[in-house]
Amino acid sequence: MAEAADFQGTSPSPARRWLRRTGALLAGAPLVAGLLQLPAASPAGAAVPAAPRAASDDGSVAVSVDSLTPSAPTEDDTVTVSGTVTNKGKRTVTDASVGLRVGPLLDTRSSIDRVAKNAGDVDSPLGAEIDGKYSEKFPKLTPGVSQPYSISVPANALDLGDDGVYELAVSLAGETSDEPWEHTLGVRRTFLPWQPEDAGTRTKTTFMWPLISTVHMTAETGSDEEQTPVFHDDELAAEISPGGRLDRMVALGKDLDVTWVIDPDLLASVEAMTTRYEVPGETADDNNVVGGHQAVAKRWLTEVQKAVTDKEVVALPFGDPDLASLAHRGTSVTGSLRHLREATDVAAGTVESILHVKPTTDFAWPVEGAVDPSVIKVSTSAGADKVIARSDTFEEGRDLTYTPTAPRPIGGGTTAVVADGRLSTAFRGDMTKASTSTQAVQRFLAQSLTLALQTDRPRSVVVAPQRTPSATQAQTMAEAISALQDSTWSQPQDLTAAAKSKPDPAAGTDVPSASSYPSSLRRQELPKSAFEQIARTQDKLDRFKVILSDQSRVVTPFGRALNRGMAASWRGRPEEAAIYRSGVESYLDGLSGQVRLIEKSETKLSGRSATIPVTVQNNLVQGVEHLVLRLSSTNPTRLEIDGNAYEEQPVAVSGGHSQSVKFTTSANANGRATVVAQLYTQDGRPYGQPVTFDVKVTEITATVMLVIGGGVLLLVLAGFRMYTQRKHAAAREAEEQDEAADEDADDPKNPEASERRPTQESGPDPHEDASEQPSDPAPDTAPESADPSGTGERVDR
Repeated sequence: MAEAADFQGTSPSPARRWLRRTGALLAGAPLVAGLLQLPAASPAGAAVPAAPRAASDDGSVAVSVDSLTPSAPTEDDTVTVSGTVTNKGKRTVTDASVGLRVGPLLDTRSSIDRVAKNAGDVDSPLGAEIDGKYSEKFPKLTPGVSQPYSISVPANALDLGDDGVYELAVSLAGETSDEPWEHTLGVRRTFLPWQPEDAGTRTKTTFMWPLISTVHMTAETGSDEEQTPVFHDDELAAEISPGGRLDRMVALGKDLDVTWVIDPDLLASVEAMTTRYEVPGETADDNNVVGGHQAVAKRWLTEVQKAVTDKEVVALPFGDPDLASLAHRGTSVTGSLRHLREATDVAAGTVESILHVKPTTDFAWPVEGAVDPSVIKVSTSAGADKVIARSDTFEEGRDLTYTPTAPRPIGGGTTAVVADGRLSTAFRGDMTKASTSTQAVQRFLAQSLTLALQTDRPRSVVVAPQRTPSATQAQTMAEAISALQDSTWSQPQDLTAAAKSKPDPAAGTDVPSASSYPSSLRRQELPKSAFEQIARTQDKLDRFKVILSDQSRVVTPFGRALNRGMAASWRGRPEEAAIYRSGVESYLDGLSGQVRLIEKSETKLSGRSATIPVTVQNNLVQGVEHLVLRLSSTNPTRLEIDGNAYEEQPVAVSGGHSQSVKFTTSANANGRATVVAQLYTQDGRPYGQPVTFDVKVTEITATVMLVIGGGVLLLVLAGFRMYTQRKHAAAREAEEQDEAADEDADDPKNPEASERRPTQESGPDPHEDASEQPSDPAPDTAPESADPSGTGERVDR
């Protein structure tokens, strides 16, 4: 045994294991030779050899490693491995035993990958089994039944040697009726990082902790003063509720040394839920509130505020736009980069106003860290000077035997912060199974330690996980980070500090070419038509906002909705993305259509001049202004508008009202003339649809005037005759009264009659107006003015 320890590059414990394996092979050689001499036909009742297994055979018994504690042991620790064994075969397994086996030192990162790929292969070599007292017996394993196991062994009993990562296998050996000898029926390999003493140079590790969700808010808002927001679903409430994905992200991240990477849209959406919001198809709750998760939203925001205190916060552009899609499909569409600048401009203010911390906006994070020259150009166009890339798509450097430090100067004052590909993708997949989660943690730690042991150079390593990890993925990430922060080879570092660390001169700085961009990612990008639709909607918004008295009520919600239309979260969901963008455009069209001209029927003019009213209707909540209404005659030789072919008048209408604008017209000839009414903005751009109607002109001729004049003359003569007849009747009545009075005066029996007799000087009352007779009718209305009404006349609907 002493001689074995002298083998170059072999520690004492591995040397002993090497000798034991060699002795076992030599001792078994005669038995193997004897078996080869057996005849082809076996006697009755003899065991039939099993069929050859495939190159990778997981065996008939499934072995899981559900827990390994501590994840990175030291000399004084006790390692406990627990899990289950499940008989997947059709025959009962007897005399089964579960034990631990320590394999060779895995000194390269690729060797760790190979072991992980064949973690359940029973045909691959296994290390020496630990002392039999550290095992668990199962007299019988019934098909389809799982049995738990738990094995604890002192770390010093594992016979670990040099610092590094060791393969640790849990194997089950037993017998079956068709194979009545002890052999390995199942195995599960994992990793055991071993560095009990503090490293001379610790690797500085940055872990990005993303708070990002999918798009939930629409461009629509309520017509009330508060502009109640409208969500297209209520899934965000589930994510921030206790136990939800985002709730777990915050609860786990608050105790970790991580850099928070936040989409401001997520914070803005949750803040919108703290008062009142609406979800189509949902009804109000008992408190007359639609979307009643206000308390949940307030609690979550409070927890986020606590979690990020004294931590670095990186704010992505609002809505987390898909930078690669924009670079490959959007830059050819005018105005696309404008939305990226706007999303970046509002990011810092949104985060600071809600979380009360000042974030950095210097970082751009393309999807999966995949970059090419165009992606770099777009990423930095809005002000970011650091782009987070990933090593599996970014060259690490020629002939390097170690992983270089993260920052790489790529020219133009831009730094590519290259995250480690293996560490960043360690938590993909389904982590709901304890065995899968445990394997991910151990593999992550194994890669981290192997990376640290590559060189004594001080390095900064960045981990950029998936953008929206599930709750179980987040739990696994948190376990790995906690173990790493307690390790002897790594220490945490902020993302900004990592980006500012000294670059490795041997590291690659060439940005990958456009042809090297992963085709799988390119197929998921937003199409060019998406950016064309966004540009079309923006043009409509620009036309609409100029007529509004309060532009912010429309510009802000629509501007943020257009940012969301470019979100990276739409990848893999092209139909949902198209529906969202179309919904934004349709809603804007609906709002613009609330300001319109009322249709008119044919108008008749019986004279040479008249006024034509045109009504402008505003069904918006707010008033509109800066509009001009133009009325044009298509045949000005027949019909003129204020002496010209057209006339324009300014228009301002309060919210929820209509206004009639009157135009003076003059006719030059009989017949029908077509008139067009059109609204314009002050910059001369048409607004809305025109209204076209006909005006029928009827000219008044000389014959008609003679007929009318004759009729008037007859009326005057008839009136004069009536007047003369009434005068004669009155005179006769007066004479009769005078005669009666004379008779009374001659009568001596009536002395008062003489007093009533008028004197001869008396005559008709000179003040009496003969033209006013009791039978003449009096006028009941004032004469109507023929002048056109003022343009400010308003008709309330």
